[in-house]
Amino acid sequence: MISSKPVTVLLADDHAMMREGLRALLTAAGNFQIVGEASNGREAVDLVRTLRPAVVLLDIAMPVLNGLEATRQMLVAFPAVKVIVLSALNDDESVESLSVAGAMGFIEKQTSGSVVSQAIREVLAGKTFFSPAIVRRLGPNLSKLRERNGSFRTRPQLTSRETEVLQLVAEGWANKQIAAELHRSVKTVEKHRQNLMNKLNIHETAGLTRHAISVGVIESKVRITRAPNPPAD
Repeated sequence: MISSKPVTVLLADDHAMMREGLRALLTAAGNFQIVGEASNGREAVDLVRTLRPAVVLLDIAMPVLNGLEATRQMLVAFPAVKVIVLSALNDDESVESLSVAGAMGFIEKQTSGSVVSQAIREVLAGKTFFSPAIVRRLGPNLSKLRERNGSFRTRPQLTSRETEVLQLVAEGWANKQIAAELHRSVKTVEKHRQNLMNKLNIHETAGLTRHAISVGVIESKVRITRAPNPPAD
């Protein structure tokens, strides 16, 4: 590292064992300071706003707010943060979307401490880092992704708020619960829900859930009710 000052890192993954593993890797590597941990995307965005870490190690598929929307919101809140994505082996489409959104690094979940350290060094130097396995898979598309990094040229059909509502609906949250989570009125949530249904031409919850899975907003295994108990009337 250029400076002897520890690099501040935020870990964002909904699996505690994964966060523990990353913490152990970075502690062993030295010169890194884990300033916070998040178990869902919204918590990660909130921690970026308050802690201002230099780097975020971010899982793609997280409850409440997925990695793509979390990346967009982090970079709006704190443009200096460098986002390194923890990618599944078959998730090239997500790698492309996140690259366009501004993520700077892409590594597999099961990777060595040296690769994680290298990824952090590269992104802090302003470079885009793809781990060797991802480089082999992307092949000739790699240079295109590097050119498009942070360009936002492929905007989603839905707004950021509509995508948040879509994810929570697909995870089993009721409108009243979504309103409490987003600090909006139930009427506003209902409007967002109706808007996204109209845009997608999908008018029932099961269809929204299938769409959310197909476009990577949630993973199929996430389709369980993660919502809290409904607020009292």
